[in-house]
Formats: sequence, C-alpha cells, structure tokens
Amino acid sequence: MKSVRPKKFLGQHFLTDLPTAQRIADTVDACPDLPILEVGPGMGVMTQYLLPKGRPFKVVEIDFESVEYLRKAFPALEEGIIEDDFLKMHLENTFGGSPFVLTGNYPYNISSQIFFKMLDYRHLIPCCTGMIQKEVAERLAAPPGCKAYGILSVLVQLYYKVDYLFTVEPGVFNPPPKVRSAVVRLTRNDVQHPGCDEALLKRVVKTTFNQRRKMMRGSIKPLLHELDQSLSCPAPDHTDFLAQPLLTRRPEQLSVQEFIDLTNAVAAHYHQPIAGGE
Repeated sequence: MKSVRPKKFLGQHFLTDLPTAQRIADTVDACPDLPILEVGPGMGVMTQYLLPKGRPFKVVEIDFESVEYLRKAFPALEEGIIEDDFLKMHLENTFGGSPFVLTGNYPYNISSQIFFKMLDYRHLIPCCTGMIQKEVAERLAAPPGCKAYGILSVLVQLYYKVDYLFTVEPGVFNPPPKVRSAVVRLTRNDVQHPGCDEALLKRVVKTTFNQRRKMMRGSIKPLLHELDQSLSCPAPDHTDFLAQPLLTRRPEQLSVQEFIDLTNAVAAHYHQPIAGGE
C-alpha cells in the first residue's frame, strides 16, 4: 500500500520505530479492563500493537488519507475507525457511556488541547497515556517551584497523577521533529470536586500565570478588576486581601491546594457566589 505523506498543518510526525511503538502501546496495560481510544493513529504503527489486546478498541483520525490507509491495513477495525476531529467530538457515546483509556502519538500542534479535553471528560477517562513534546510532558509533571510548572500542571494535577515514563529521540519519526518527545501516563486520582468554584479556580490560575513573573498580589489584580466590574453593588476594598502572605509569592510557587485556598479566599472576599466564566 502507498504510504501516507505526513502533513505539517496537522502536526503529523509518524513514528517509525516498532519497538518504541510497542512500548507506548503497552502503557495502556496500566488499565487492563477498559476499552481503548487511540487519537491520531496515522498509518497504524501503534494500532498494530493495541488491536491484539482483545478489548473494545476504536481510533479517531481527522486525515482522510490516513483513514483510507487504516481501512485497508486493518479490515477488522472497520467499524472502529472514526473519521473526525477529536477536539470537536462528544465522547459520551464513544463506548456507550463506558469509561475508556485515551492513548496515542498525539499531534504536536494540539497536544495541550487534548489534555484540556481530557479534563472535560475526566468522568469517562480514568487513564490517559501517549506521546507528546518533551516540553509539554515536563509541564504536565512539574512540581511547584520549577520553571515548567504552569496552568496545565495545576489543572491536570488537580485530577490526575502524572507519570513521566520515558524520553523519545527525534530520529524515530518521519519527519523528525525539531524537539525531543516523551511518553506520559495520567491516572485519575480520587478528587471528585476541587472544594471550590471550579470555573473561578480556572480564572485564578490562568490570570495569575499570564503574569507569572509578578508576585501574586500583582498578577491577580486583573481578575479582581473583572470581578469588580461584574458587581451590582460597590466593590470591596482590596487592601487587606492583597496583604495576605500567600500573595507575596509568584504563581509557580503555589501548590494545587494553595490555588484552591486562594480561589475560596477570592469568593469569600466578595461575600457572594461568583460567576466563574472562562
């Protein structure tokens, strides 16, 4: 069969090394009893190792050329090939409402978006594995206090345990990417609710990390201004709120729990439920 040409606009870098492909595919064994959804299978280098695992298995691929290749290469998978944009899919019906493992050699241009999508469907995705840029993997796994720690770190670690499994060099791809890659495993923790207004938490995290070099009392001011503007009554005085010790640190120094505590402090400061927004 004619090979599929990698398309730059889709962020495609096809994995060519079979031992690496099998090693990535085997990461789903951490959740052995769940169906598997593979994102961006391309020509099926990982698919060939996932299919024999004997579980309900589907792939989602946006590239029509890759879809045609998969249909010819894996005729047994015909009913399990979904030609669609993963980021636009409604995942509730993928396996009849049952939880599943998400995996893949994720397109580099949407890897962060894939994890935000995973968070939206965390009730259906107890385990997520796959390959991404090394930089994104480091952000996912980063602890507080390091340069890589940021928005993605806080929001993902709130609901998932992140394991950085191994690094993959550029030479095993076609075309070779300009960066190194890494394989990660994300496993759902026991947190069902963050203990604060989740939409407001997202605003606190995103607003403060947008000015990550400032102390929190400076980086949180744009959010306070937005909240002031949304009030139908006079805004509270912020002097005491901004004087609290937590706000003398930079956002990268706060743990996930401290961001939750800060979100509750913001809500209490306004003495009323706050519309979280996005």
